[in-house]
Amino acid sequence: MTDAAARIHATLDRLAGDCPALGVAVSGGGDSIALMHLLADWSKGRRIMVATVDHGLRPDSAAEAQTVHRAATALGLHHTTLRWQRDNAEGNLMAQARDARLRLLSGWALRHDLPAVALGHTRDDQAETLMMRLARGSGIDGLSGMAERRQAFDVTWLRPMLGVGRQDLRDWLVARQIDWIDDPSNENEDFDRVRIRKAIAAMGLDAQALARAADHIRDARSALSHYAAKSADSATARNGALTLPRDAFRDAPPEIGRRLLIAGCRWITGADYPPRRATVQHALAAISAGSRVTLDGAIVTPSGDRLRLAREPAAALRSDPSPGPLWDNRWRITGLAPGQVIAAIGTAPLPDLDWRSSGLPRDEAAASPGIWQDGRLQAAPLLRPVRHISVTPLRGAADFRSLVISD
Repeated sequence: MTDAAARIHATLDRLAGDCPALGVAVSGGGDSIALMHLLADWSKGRRIMVATVDHGLRPDSAAEAQTVHRAATALGLHHTTLRWQRDNAEGNLMAQARDARLRLLSGWALRHDLPAVALGHTRDDQAETLMMRLARGSGIDGLSGMAERRQAFDVTWLRPMLGVGRQDLRDWLVARQIDWIDDPSNENEDFDRVRIRKAIAAMGLDAQALARAADHIRDARSALSHYAAKSADSATARNGALTLPRDAFRDAPPEIGRRLLIAGCRWITGADYPPRRATVQHALAAISAGSRVTLDGAIVTPSGDRLRLAREPAAALRSDPSPGPLWDNRWRITGLAPGQVIAAIGTAPLPDLDWRSSGLPRDEAAASPGIWQDGRLQAAPLLRPVRHISVTPLRGAADFRSLVISD
């Protein structure tokens, strides 16, 4: 076994040694093909499944997916092609494709009970990511690069090859006479990553050194996150709302408050991505002035020595009605009768519900789950408990602390 293969296998032992099953995303390029073969060698009885996302953006994409299918089948691995049906023809195509890829892969993983999906990013990808984010003026989170392990879209994403270079993998493939597909878009300078890749080569920059710099920044980011989590030790969660100590925003450096606010907002909304930096800065300024502010579907209210974060009613009303058990990415509700759905209560029914006796502020009562049937409110279980209906928040205070320190 080559040094590169041994390092990847050791990383897989560390990241996925306790996983009984693992998915792997394979495009057909050299990196992901190498990862598929290395996983097949490493699996030791684990269930390994392969998926290819066909974005339909190039004429050869369907044929390439078939090539991956044959290669996976030859290794005894189950393969699925996931096809993207693009709804929006406007906006950033690459960002849309990236988001669609993760959503398609996460749905596939959940359907097949795969707790994690391995991705074929290498040390070169890490270096390119650092340079791209430097060019965009990213903060410490962006400059820390890609994480080996990340939770998003209800799936754990693993990158076991970040310590290995792209050329090392091609050498490994050539030595074993394993073919791969060269994507012509990797030479298309319309894409930021391609321009950055060529600039790195033209300037003679060392990808390993750049990736090491991202690792150092990640270490600093981790230290900040742990300090932020300690600053919010007294955070409490109740009835889907979160309260934080205001002194963590007043007495600590601004970056600590920013991290707490982002984590708090994601805790409220369940979003996979943080709010935009400019909107966070605006919210921090409002908090400093003692003003209430709305941030990406969460209401932030300073009150005494505490800061309360809760769901914005308008955002809850936009959440699609659900037959259960999950609603608004925030609640698990069971006990519904046939034909009933969960949707936000809204403000109109509140006068008839004696919402004040529930102890919830008016906006939180309006954003709370209601049980509806044929357009009529049947129950408001958070305001008036119903014996046969169970209402449980999806996240507690421990989940907030995990969000503060997560990648």
